[in-house]
Amino acid sequence: MLKIRMSRPDESSQVVAIWQSSVDATHHFLSAQDRHDIEKEVIDFFSETPVWLAVDSNDHALGFMFLHDGHMEALFIDAKARGQGVGKLLLSHALKVFPHLSIDVNEQNQQAIGFYQYMGCQITGRSERDGQGREYPLLHLTLSSKNLEDF
Repeated sequence: MLKIRMSRPDESSQVVAIWQSSVDATHHFLSAQDRHDIEKEVIDFFSETPVWLAVDSNDHALGFMFLHDGHMEALFIDAKARGQGVGKLLLSHALKVFPHLSIDVNEQNQQAIGFYQYMGCQITGRSERDGQGREYPLLHLTLSSKNLEDF
């Protein structure tokens, strides 16, 4: 049985490992240098920032999300846990916290776009660059808790 809980400070290495696994499985469009630079940022940020974790019955982390002011800043699922409902569970929880949610997703990450559209997200805009100014276009999405019945 999966459940959602906040991460503890001693779990930052697990959060980073999930990020690494997820990115390696889905972000083939990143240059090697950008991948390296982003990983350093992720390590710095998530060593200090609690996130929502999806954990299994043994309390093993399978995925995480970071929410801020109604925006899903991050959603990453361990590659071995994909297709097991972890992303759906996290997204459903996000909508309980913020009934109207905005999400940004890399335009090149077709797997993520497919997931979000399947879950009912609507594309509301596009940016030529990511939040750090890198040349990785973002699609801007929204989702409302009224879509919860569809989960």
